[in-house]
Amino acid sequence: MSEPSDTEIKDASQVTPANPVPKPEEQLAAAKQEAVASYDRYTRAVADLENFRKRTVREKEELRQFAASGLMEDVIPVLDNLSLGLAAACQQKDVKAIVAGVTSVLEQLKGTLARHGLKEINPAGQRFDSNFHECISHQPSADVAEEHVTQVVRPGYTLNGRLLRPASVIVSSGPAKKGEA
Repeated sequence: MSEPSDTEIKDASQVTPANPVPKPEEQLAAAKQEAVASYDRYTRAVADLENFRKRTVREKEELRQFAASGLMEDVIPVLDNLSLGLAAACQQKDVKAIVAGVTSVLEQLKGTLARHGLKEINPAGQRFDSNFHECISHQPSADVAEEHVTQVVRPGYTLNGRLLRPASVIVSSGPAKKGEA
């Protein structure tokens, strides 16, 4: 007969009158009870995950709806000043005063938008960069170096470093050649 291994000795030592081996029926009942508990934990986890998903979708939608509220609160005074300027322009005979008022409101609007991350791209005289500029024409120029912006037709804008609209520009093709003129 072979010698018992250490695990067999440990198992045999655990079997005592105070600690009997459970019967298969008891083991089955315990396993069923554990399965029920595991299934309950599973269904709760699935429900928690579904609630989290719904809450995330709801919060994302609320964020989208009200993301611009800070900007809108800052633009409202600009709208007020524009309305006041328009009312004053209707009564004003001096064009210079109207221009000064509109210029003031325009600067206020630009300042408000700049505080919210909007930056104007005005590349006059700079080297043409297709990442931020849109060339709408080439024009000979003795004053501006070749491939540099001679005129900004429409300024571009970035929002927190991300391009919203490229600047529409006319680019120098260098000095006019003898055949052109």
